[in-house]
Amino acid sequence: MDQNVIRGARVFADLDQLSRAVSEECVRAANEAVRARGRCLIALSGGHTPSRAYQIWSTEYREKMPWVKTHFFWGDERFVGADDPKSNYRMTREALFKNVRVPPENIHPIQTDFPQADLAAQEYEKVLRTFVAETEPSFDVVLLGLGVEGHTASLFPGSPALEEQKRWVVSVRAPADPPVRISLTFPVLRRARATYFLVAGADKREIVATLRRGLPAETQNLPVAMLRPEGEEVWFLDRAADGAVSQKGA
Repeated sequence: MDQNVIRGARVFADLDQLSRAVSEECVRAANEAVRARGRCLIALSGGHTPSRAYQIWSTEYREKMPWVKTHFFWGDERFVGADDPKSNYRMTREALFKNVRVPPENIHPIQTDFPQADLAAQEYEKVLRTFVAETEPSFDVVLLGLGVEGHTASLFPGSPALEEQKRWVVSVRAPADPPVRISLTFPVLRRARATYFLVAGADKREIVATLRRGLPAETQNLPVAMLRPEGEEVWFLDRAADGAVSQKGA
């Protein structure tokens, strides 16, 4: 049985080509969602790799996107101020939203101005539940990254959050800087209609190879392998991360 965790992989020559392809798929999915249901719900990712995609999405694809009917959420956030350089919201605001006309009420950042991260998580879950029901798919598109140790969103190996079955949003302590974060959990993440993993850089080559081998002893405790998305799943890899000799998807 093929236990390769990476399914639907598309490999591109570099980050720019990867980012252009992601932007194109987001536009396609958003327009399909609006035609079918009158709106689109997208959960964004933080980090360096998606920031380039956001720049291309908001410039080259700006006129093709149904911004007014799209609502934006976040898969995770660092428990820092909204203007902190480490804030996922701040990065997205600068790379994406400053270039497009998205109604302010369509942007739903994880609010971090609470005394404790768990209060922020509880409040964000309330926000999500006003848009998503328990018995239907969650987001139309979820964008996720991949850490060198196999984390995705802010779900790291060994985290108690990996066992969460009821709550959609929790506070976590991560072995990263900053350590206090808020993350969506598997019950809501895995129900997306489409999940796009964005993975770039030579530092991801080892974890990508591990996921491609799919050996249970190597992958069973990796959060990205534990997620198991229920909808469409596409991996956007650059050649450096994949270790590919030739371009397979650009």
